Amino acid sequence: MQLYSFFNSSTSYRVRIALALKGLGYDYSPINIRVGGHRDPAYVAEVNPSAVVPALVPDAHDELGTLGQSLAIIDYLDRRYPEPRLIPDAPVLRARVLELSNLIACDIHPVNNLRILKYLQDRLGVTAVQKDEWYRHWIGEGLAAVERLLVRSGEGPFCFGAAPTLADCCLVPQIANAERMGCSFNAYPATMAIYRHAAAQPAFAAAAPGRQPDFVG
Repeated sequence: MQLYSFFNSSTSYRVRIALALKGLGYDYSPINIRVGGHRDPAYVAEVNPSAVVPALVPDAHDELGTLGQSLAIIDYLDRRYPEPRLIPDAPVLRARVLELSNLIACDIHPVNNLRILKYLQDRLGVTAVQKDEWYRHWIGEGLAAVERLLVRSGEGPFCFGAAPTLADCCLVPQIANAERMGCSFNAYPATMAIYRHAAAQPAFAAAAPGRQPDFVG
């Protein structure tokens, strides 16, 4: 199995967590999105037509070929290697896990990822201060919603009970990136309790940016 990844990409981080939770080994292929490696014509043509990370190439006997998009990758891994299950089968719990996961992956992440921030600064001419204000505003909007969902679920120590799910795979990278950007988390005690618990677990720790071969401090 081969994973095309960037150490600081939260979408790559999600997949690394899922792989670690399932105990699946893989070869790490770094793609430096800071210098446009994801837009290299060979990468787009041969690996990921979406021109993003991550991308997963299963073993040679798998008919899938290359797959991009973190949620699709994790869903595929869950079907192919069902233990431990990250997207529950039970309809209500599955719906709740997907609700929180999509809040992070579809509402928070898309407006705050690197290519959006670079476009704001490089093409629209916003200042670094304005760019940071943009980031923190949408993090605040999103995490307020995350907090409400987690308070409603009333569980723990993970997002939905005693075992990690797709929701935790999405939550931990998003908080880690927001920490790096200097966001305040005082208003989100339930969220941060889950984050601290999950991030300390071996699989999550192994997937962290600082543990990756392409890490740059």
